[in-house]
Amino acid sequence: MIALFSEKIRFFDTTLRDGEQTPGVSLKPAEKLQIATMLADLGIATIEAGSAAASEGEREAIALIADAGLGAEVATFVRALPGDIDDAVACGVDCVHLVVPVSDLHIQAKLRKTRDAVCTMAWEAVEYAKDHGLVVELSGEDASRADQEFLAMLFAGGVERGADRLCFCDTVGLMTPELVAEQIPALLSAPLSIHCHDDLGLALANTIAALKAGATAAHVTVNGLGERAGNTALEELAVALEHLYGVETGLRIEKIYPLATTVSRLTNVPLPTNKAIVGEMAFTHESGIHAHGVLRDASTYEPLTPESVGRTRRIVLGKHSGSASVGAALKELGYHCTEVQHAEIVARVKALGDEGRRVTDADLMAIADSVTGVSSAPAITLRQATMVSGNTVIPTASVTLLVHGEEVTCAATGNGPVDAAVEAVRRAVAGAAEVRLEEYRVDAISGGTDALVEVTVRLSHEGRTLTARGARTDIIMASVEAMIAGMNRLIEERR
Repeated sequence: MIALFSEKIRFFDTTLRDGEQTPGVSLKPAEKLQIATMLADLGIATIEAGSAAASEGEREAIALIADAGLGAEVATFVRALPGDIDDAVACGVDCVHLVVPVSDLHIQAKLRKTRDAVCTMAWEAVEYAKDHGLVVELSGEDASRADQEFLAMLFAGGVERGADRLCFCDTVGLMTPELVAEQIPALLSAPLSIHCHDDLGLALANTIAALKAGATAAHVTVNGLGERAGNTALEELAVALEHLYGVETGLRIEKIYPLATTVSRLTNVPLPTNKAIVGEMAFTHESGIHAHGVLRDASTYEPLTPESVGRTRRIVLGKHSGSASVGAALKELGYHCTEVQHAEIVARVKALGDEGRRVTDADLMAIADSVTGVSSAPAITLRQATMVSGNTVIPTASVTLLVHGEEVTCAATGNGPVDAAVEAVRRAVAGAAEVRLEEYRVDAISGGTDALVEVTVRLSHEGRTLTARGARTDIIMASVEAMIAGMNRLIEERR
């Protein structure tokens, strides 16, 4: 344990409140409960379930989480208004995150009040919440631009009136680690949380600096969601504390990736490809030198094991791939090649990569079959596909496939035409019902409304996983093509 840190650092997760304030994000009560359950399972101490004053649907979600017996403290955002606190009480939460503007900019331009008036509002709200049996975390909004003596006085008055915890908010991400280290120690009249935004990319650094300076809790969001550039990312802080500073967070960090992907799916906010810890490329290697090193000793190019955060390592193929990574992929797919065949396969993989294409497992298998002289007719071929979609009809797809020489026609509905078409293909092929679509990616190869699109899918079946691609001007047909290419390889007999 690093002596500079508090003995026990608390994680206060605000994905369901500040994270949901990401433009375009709106979660249903059941979705909020699903995320809250995963947060509690991860070991989060406090879950800010939303803002009780926001809407009836929000109160329904907060009450659902508060009543779920998750084992974590459930909080709601409130302003210094009795009505907000009454809503919190009605929802059955344990704690209120009582947020009060403290910078002169916010006090005058937003509230049109005086410092004295804000102090009175804040202190009376603390007393009112405590009278109703709530844990109170008194939070200074825009604290980084406030007069620090005024902020300390407001915080001290709140503690005198029963506030259990305090929170310093860098609301627009203007702090630096040096300023944080200077200002935090003067505010420690009670356990203090740090709430950072990432407008200038310093949220993680500022959060760690605050924890070093005496703060005992960090406000975080999954995937760094939040208004504008977002908040301190839960996954980045947890892993940094454990792996860089030796701090026992008490979190089950092996559950981080499933949580990150669930939040991404439910919020419809894609994970940036190169995002730390949870991005697609975080544990993916293509470069021949890097891949070769990782195959010999993973620590050569990985700061931690992917399994420690619930992930697996991926070696992808392209123009940067070397002989070792191609050989490892061939071995995993069950191919045994001579040195001459292996060299030819590597050359063809690089040539494909030079065309700007991702080399999927299905591509590699086709190349290997060609080089080794193994050829067979595909088990599944497409005869026809018809899709119906619109704002007044349920998306429906019908496909006719030739499966091992027998014509099969199946139809299915889905959330959209692509979903319907993929499901129809799965139903048409015996033994494919258990094929799981693990990943679906679309890239536009050319511009314009007639753009050529490339669809890449990752499928799994009976412990096997592989990737395949389809490319058409029609995204639905490209998706069908990718599915059939993958299924042809996935369900065929192993060599």
